[in-house]
Amino acid sequence: MNEILKVEKLEKYYGGKSNLTKALNDVSFHAEKGEFVAIMGASGSGKTTLLNCIATIDKVTAGHIFVDGLDITKLKGNNLNKFRREELGFIFQDFNLLDTLTAYENIALALSIQNVNVFEIEEKIKKVAHQLGIEDVLQKYPYQMSGGQKQRVASLVLLLPIQNLF
Repeated sequence: MNEILKVEKLEKYYGGKSNLTKALNDVSFHAEKGEFVAIMGASGSGKTTLLNCIATIDKVTAGHIFVDGLDITKLKGNNLNKFRREELGFIFQDFNLLDTLTAYENIALALSIQNVNVFEIEEKIKKVAHQLGIEDVLQKYPYQMSGGQKQRVASLVLLLPIQNLF
């Protein structure tokens, strides 16, 4: 197994001297490729803050986060943008599909932003839609789909252009 994520002595503080909140205090763990990891804790324990730091949405106060050996806490500017664009995918609870586009168009838009050849887009979408059993929703708008269908479409919107999985 390969270590894909390593979090070392992570700290995240909010506020100032008189009103300091320690959202994360000396958090360390690692995850191997193929391993499933759950983050659990009481409300306000820092779960979302931890995920936001790993996802580069929030900057850490101290510590380091390594993704596939790369210290992402040191990335800035174009290097950080490139990392986000090429290495991360987000699946939000509300799916973030564009309501005015069909499932097919939502997926195609993500692929076109990644400069996938227009002639490859249809082939890629059809292949993966078949594998995920969502061929019948490709021409539907998000309001016409079930939650599970939207989740699978949203997964494709994020993962297909980033990983070239299929």
